[in-house]
Amino acid sequence: MPETILLIEDEEDVTDLIRYHLKKEKYRVLSAHDGVEGVQLAVKERPDAVVLDIMMPRLNGFEVAKKLKADPRTEPIPVLFLSAKGETESRIKGLETGADDFLTKPFSPRELVLRLQALLRRSRTTILPETLCSGPITLERATLKVTIEGERLDLTTTEFKLLSLLAGSNGMSHSREYLLEEVWGYNNSVDTRTVDTHVRRLREKLGVHADLLQTVRGEGYRFLTDPSLTKS
Repeated sequence: MPETILLIEDEEDVTDLIRYHLKKEKYRVLSAHDGVEGVQLAVKERPDAVVLDIMMPRLNGFEVAKKLKADPRTEPIPVLFLSAKGETESRIKGLETGADDFLTKPFSPRELVLRLQALLRRSRTTILPETLCSGPITLERATLKVTIEGERLDLTTTEFKLLSLLAGSNGMSHSREYLLEEVWGYNNSVDTRTVDTHVRRLREKLGVHADLLQTVRGEGYRFLTDPSLTKS
């Protein structure tokens, strides 16, 4: 199912422009033309992200953001402010209301898409507790200590970050490009064989539990607590 973006913007031409570029990226796009309608639609649809203008009728963007962040049903939804107001004060006020990013008009549609993609990636990433237990593996973030059935594994910092991300994703698969960005901080231009090499080394260190780290054909990698449940 495609991810849903709610666009709260009262200018029709801006709405049409953003909708066009988001649909090109295969997003589902909802739109509201004033703040009250936007809040109601956010509560009803629970979109994956909100693009929010500041100067709007009925409720301005600051008021909308406050309402969204005060409601537990919509509080986790990332919000990107989009406005002609580029002053530092407006930017700070927007971020203080709980917004996650701020883009000033006129804007590049491509930059808007990239910023939304970054917000969505962050919102999808599981925040790991200090100690993560996944199947036979226990990871301690503070000390970078990893044990498997009580036996300590000797991992590099990068191997620890890679295993933590995969083990903390509840069986979700991640592409090589995503792993490069999240673990190494590289962009897509970097050779994805870097990921394959580290996965191979991790499997060697996991030994008899190597099957926990699975390849998903055409997608990337995932970590399963019981690899017998699903084979790829």
